[in-house]
Amino acid sequence: MLRLLLTFCFLFLSLASFAQQDSLVVQYDSAPIELKKISEEDLSTYRDNPDYNYEVEVAENTWWNDVKAWFYNWYRRIMEWIFGVDAAVGPMAFFLKLIPYLLLFFLIFLLIRFFINANLRNMKNAEINKSAVGLSEEENIIKNENIDDLIQQALANNDYRLAVRYYYLQILKLLSEKEIIAWELQKTNSDYLYEISQIDLKTPFATVTRWYDYIWYGDFDIDETKYKKVAVTFDELKNRLKKNV
Repeated sequence: MLRLLLTFCFLFLSLASFAQQDSLVVQYDSAPIELKKISEEDLSTYRDNPDYNYEVEVAENTWWNDVKAWFYNWYRRIMEWIFGVDAAVGPMAFFLKLIPYLLLFFLIFLLIRFFINANLRNMKNAEINKSAVGLSEEENIIKNENIDDLIQQALANNDYRLAVRYYYLQILKLLSEKEIIAWELQKTNSDYLYEISQIDLKTPFATVTRWYDYIWYGDFDIDETKYKKVAVTFDELKNRLKKNV
């Protein structure tokens, strides 16, 4: 019985092998080969079709892209460590992906706000400093002080040099108010003398200027008697300016 079964299996395998060899017979195509030429017009059809454009454009790497990539990777690692971002789906996944851009926008907002506030503080400090120290002593006296009171205070202290100084600044103030001169801090007394065109004012102004230079800048001592002689010329010029239209 076993021998019969082995004989049957051998015959079956032999038939299967013969059938497989018969199916592997190579068949040749005897049809004539037709050659076709491809024209430039045919090629241009494919070139102009974006479906056949397989070129990959690589975006230019900029510092901004590097910053965004670094920030996003840093944020993703933190979120994955805390929440497991990869497991999030739906609106939660969208929100988690949106967070780094919101944080980046908030950071930029803080930086802009910081620079704006810094500029505002600098402007305020500049205004405060300008108000505090922008005026020189002479400019402050001419624009803000009652010079007559300052003269009387200097005389009460027997400080005749200072009284002459105040008197001269008062003359400059009157000349400026009458628009005879244009008072400026950087100008010299010679500049003011050159600006005066009226002879009846030019000559006495030259006299009081010479006395002022000697007494104030020359550091000459002056007593009450000498001051009264000088004050006469100052008073005459002062009264002439007040009457001048």
